[in-house]
Amino acid sequence: MNKEVNDLLARQLATWETARHSYEALTGVRVKELNVRGVPYKVQFNPARIVSSGAKVDAKSIRERRCFLCAANRPAEQEGIPFLGHYELLVNPFPIFPRHLTIPETEHVPQLIGHRFADMLELARELTDFTIFYNGPRCGASAPDHAHFQAGNRGFMPIEADWRTRIGETVVQTECATLYSLDDAPRTTLVIDTDDADEACRFFQTIYHALPVPEGDQEPMMNILALYESSRWTIFVFPRAKHRPACYTAEGDARLLSSPASVDLGGVFITPVEQDFLKITADDVAQILSEVCLSPEAFVHVKEHIRNEIR
Repeated sequence: MNKEVNDLLARQLATWETARHSYEALTGVRVKELNVRGVPYKVQFNPARIVSSGAKVDAKSIRERRCFLCAANRPAEQEGIPFLGHYELLVNPFPIFPRHLTIPETEHVPQLIGHRFADMLELARELTDFTIFYNGPRCGASAPDHAHFQAGNRGFMPIEADWRTRIGETVVQTECATLYSLDDAPRTTLVIDTDDADEACRFFQTIYHALPVPEGDQEPMMNILALYESSRWTIFVFPRAKHRPACYTAEGDARLLSSPASVDLGGVFITPVEQDFLKITADDVAQILSEVCLSPEAFVHVKEHIRNEIR
């Protein structure tokens, strides 16, 4: 399927002017590196991502806009590749990655992961050149009303290369799967490492049910990354406590337009405003992570719950 996707991207860049200009603009994207309490992060200045970072995702705004993931509302130039009979692989016209896909459900149904995790594993197995990611409805998704995944070039996010050097503890281990937590505070990271899809789903469901569900939400808040290599899945689960940090709505110099999602938690912070790119520091990133991720105490409680469930 990697070849089909590469062919799709080539066709879209040849025929879809908006996408072509966006991907050409990536060559001029500026990046700087930060050391956040011993963990490497990158910051990307990407003006096109203002569409996502600045998206209004309150219920009223969602009701009043047309869903851009529904087939009837997409640009005429946008093509898709069917997947599993009820998804489509689309080229994302506002990319972070040199190859960036959006993978919506064909039906207009809410962004929920509970019964879709196995689909995410299958996407990772078929798209081995990509890392698959999921943003919860209040965890960076700009279309919380329409179920979708995204995918981007493998190896783009620092966590993919260095997570094994940051293993803090083995939370649980079975014959064919291990759940780790990483020593990367203030980020809170769980990693499922397995060659068994059923066991990956069992581990995930245990994590899912161990996490709190905020009042008014249907599911726990989380971001997820999944990749498949050498017949094994690596799945990163980032439990969340908050949608956006205080700096998102702060006044004056204190304001940073940061709405962290999977890519940010994977180690690449996206800043669509140049002033924010220039001024953001490692301390700012640490503060943002400490607000949107679980508290250390809550993370310990979640891991204890998981241990009690998986024996």
